[in-house]
Amino acid sequence: MRPQSLDAVVGQPHLLGPGKPLRLAFESGKAHSMILWGPPGVGKTTLARLMAKAFNAEFIALSAVLSGVKDIREAVLHAEAVLAQSGRPTILFVDEVHRFNKAQQDAFLPYVEQGLFTFIGATTENPSFEMNSALLSRAAVYVLKSLNDEELGQLLERALGGPLAGLKFDAAARERLIGLADGDARRLLNLLEIIQTAAGENAAAIDGDFVDNALSRNLRRFDKGGDAFYDQISALHKSVRGSSPDAALYWMVRMLDGGADALYIGRRLVRMASEDIGLADPRALRLALDACETYERLGSPEGELALAEAVIYLACAAKSNAAYVAYNEARAFIAQDKSRLVPEHLRNAPTKLMKDLGYGREYRYAHDEAEGYAAGEQYLPDGLTEMNWYRPVARGLEARISEKLAYLRELDRKAKKS
Repeated sequence: MRPQSLDAVVGQPHLLGPGKPLRLAFESGKAHSMILWGPPGVGKTTLARLMAKAFNAEFIALSAVLSGVKDIREAVLHAEAVLAQSGRPTILFVDEVHRFNKAQQDAFLPYVEQGLFTFIGATTENPSFEMNSALLSRAAVYVLKSLNDEELGQLLERALGGPLAGLKFDAAARERLIGLADGDARRLLNLLEIIQTAAGENAAAIDGDFVDNALSRNLRRFDKGGDAFYDQISALHKSVRGSSPDAALYWMVRMLDGGADALYIGRRLVRMASEDIGLADPRALRLALDACETYERLGSPEGELALAEAVIYLACAAKSNAAYVAYNEARAFIAQDKSRLVPEHLRNAPTKLMKDLGYGREYRYAHDEAEGYAAGEQYLPDGLTEMNWYRPVARGLEARISEKLAYLRELDRKAKKS
């Protein structure tokens, strides 16, 4: 089923369509080093093999999972021999290239630089984080995408019209199979083989129930340490911030379905309650903490309901990042400011000597003042005026906080005038 020509490749129209980057690379007649970045089963290895065929180049394939510097040296010697004997160029393909460490990646540099071979690396991880800058600067990065349902349907029809002829799917079975493939062409073909084996003589009558029974529960694509993980938690956070309970619930369940640690999600909900809701609705933080505690007591699947309740509440709650902004501004100020002394009237005076030095003198006890507020009192160090870091929004409880702070500031203004 591996395509033997560029036109037979399914998917990646943004790279392989007329006038698109990889199509132009094939048509140029000259190969260049590149990184193919994309999820599993989208054609990275296929494109590298087709490029070697298109340019009549020697094709050497290494897997970073199994190879080391010794294998790289052997590939270099082979490329030198091919060039000396036939003058043919070499394409060196490295699968899972992100698994090579920095020293191993550096081993390619001189040979890429002198043009001994064209380097093509395939990775499922973000090259910006997983590959050294020297190698990245010498290779174009192309981003491959998961196959959509229509493209997987094309691949399914191609398989059923060829090596898997005889299998007959109804609409429900076809839809279920494409859903389980989850954008991965290799997974789709593997599932087809499993179904063919399970069907036996009943290959002409496969329905949705048969697909469900033949295939074990299939986890969605979810790499706990990779881009899919951070992309999905980012989508969850932004859905909560954007007050979309359905979207927030969708991403949370997607992560749980993919095997994410439920307590990690709970911890992120606590962060969202502090960062994006804050004092607009202080109950949100307590609810997020309660959801984590409930999950710790009940586990899965019962405890997941508490997380769902929390994520829905957070999405619906009034939003404010005023506390988050105030904290960051205060941290930035403290990081660059000098160490200022505590004003004497705010210092503690547990001994007679400290009292004699004036510690705590003229401090105004707020509870003894009118309205329980010492109007005009100074609490910041000498030389600092009001910083105005905390700026409450006009939403939720913070609207009332804003009114109170405005009233207290007016009392301060009047006290200073008098």
